[in-house]
Amino acid sequence: MRGLTIENLSMRFDLPDGGSVQALKDVSLTLQQGELLSVLGPSGCGKTTLLNIVAGFLAPTEGQIVLNGHPVTGPDAERGMVFQQGALFEWMDVRSNVSFGPRMAGKKEAEWAQTVDHLLDVVGLRDFKEKAVYELSGGMQQRVALARCLANDPDVILMDEPLGALDALTREKMQSLVLKLWKETGKTIILITHSVEEALLLGERLLVMAPRPGRIHTEYRLPFADLGVGQDLREVKKHLDFASKREEILSMIWDMEEEIMGRTEEA
Repeated sequence: MRGLTIENLSMRFDLPDGGSVQALKDVSLTLQQGELLSVLGPSGCGKTTLLNIVAGFLAPTEGQIVLNGHPVTGPDAERGMVFQQGALFEWMDVRSNVSFGPRMAGKKEAEWAQTVDHLLDVVGLRDFKEKAVYELSGGMQQRVALARCLANDPDVILMDEPLGALDALTREKMQSLVLKLWKETGKTIILITHSVEEALLLGERLLVMAPRPGRIHTEYRLPFADLGVGQDLREVKKHLDFASKREEILSMIWDMEEEIMGRTEEA
């Protein structure tokens, strides 16, 4: 079976003073190949911890991640990561950054050149392929990061607040690009975000995580990602259901934040 399964996942961090923090508790989820999942929740609910376990950067305390029928035991090219900051090689030009994965895998230029040039076309950077990364704007750097991730042909793309540092206009353009790439490539995508609007626009499925210990509070299946493919996202936001879902989720997260603040004051 092709797809990603999260089975009874828990994560506890042990502290130097002998205490511990339960970051995640009994998280279970199945994603079919090609699904786009956005994940929301108050600060400290374990969103990034969950993503890092799926990436193989952390080993869970309990449970497991299964991808395409085999357990995840560490980082692998089948799972690509796009960070909030591009984590690019600034001394390399754009094309060298995008081709880094295939080159490190020992592939010859004849094997990857056409794919890399196609990806540069798709993300609108063909004319910038010889530019150094430091010469690019933040939005263009994130386009490089997306293309570099896709050049490795991963089954799953993991995105940790990839658009959070961008200005509003650039962010909207990048949201449209994410939807375009999702449809064109058929990749499974998990997107972590703090923006309710972004989670609604980019989440075919949307998870709201409960505060520590992190667990799935509510799951939504939404039409907005499909509606947004090839359409002005501002038109999608005018959808009556979009506004009502945004208010529902905002209220849910505000209630959680107030609960967390109440615990802090009591402590």
